[in-house]
Amino acid sequence: MKLTWYGHATWHIQVSGFNVLVDPFLSGNPLAPVSPDKVDADFIVVTHGHADHLGDTIEIARRTGALVIANAEISRWLSGHGLKTYGQHIGGSASHPFGRLKLTQAIHGSSLPDGTYGGMPAGVLISDGSCKVYHAGDTGLFPGMALIGEEAVDVALLPIGDRYTMGPEDALRAVKFLRPRVAIPMHYNTWDIIRQDPYQWAACVREETGTEVVVLSAGDTYLVE
Repeated sequence: MKLTWYGHATWHIQVSGFNVLVDPFLSGNPLAPVSPDKVDADFIVVTHGHADHLGDTIEIARRTGALVIANAEISRWLSGHGLKTYGQHIGGSASHPFGRLKLTQAIHGSSLPDGTYGGMPAGVLISDGSCKVYHAGDTGLFPGMALIGEEAVDVALLPIGDRYTMGPEDALRAVKFLRPRVAIPMHYNTWDIIRQDPYQWAACVREETGTEVVVLSAGDTYLVE
């Protein structure tokens, strides 16, 4: 898998020859290195309905014909906007052309831009049979992360921004629960209100765990091996 960070919680994952976008928040994202009309997508995964995660899903899916994978409530709402969707729910997994995708618990909220109830927020596990990536979504720390860790996570994409998600201290505890080979911080420095030092967090993780930390700048790519 190739993981490219577009800032905030937005990821472009190239896996099994497909382009998978997770939480495509590009318009209004000051860190985004690409615009919605330039990004490739065969599939779009939406963790929850907040505007900084649903983002440009509708525009991108209409242009590319991408299938949108989300919880049942968000899938129904997007279907009403004419998109192709695939509904899953927390704890449920399904096979897709790019691999297997499972929605996991996340501790957060979820409402859609028009105020419609967006169902339960989620994290995402994506596996191509040899590598497994966990995108935590927007979440606080929860003990069930230890169970997610039992699924042998290769790379964990974790929010560290605080205020609306885990901050650095709880994200460090999350690494201890998850025990991934590699952790990559996200959902920080988009705005001053979630400003953090990812290098300081990386140093703490390396000191207290056996997990390697990769700090990316927006537009950087990490190859999962």
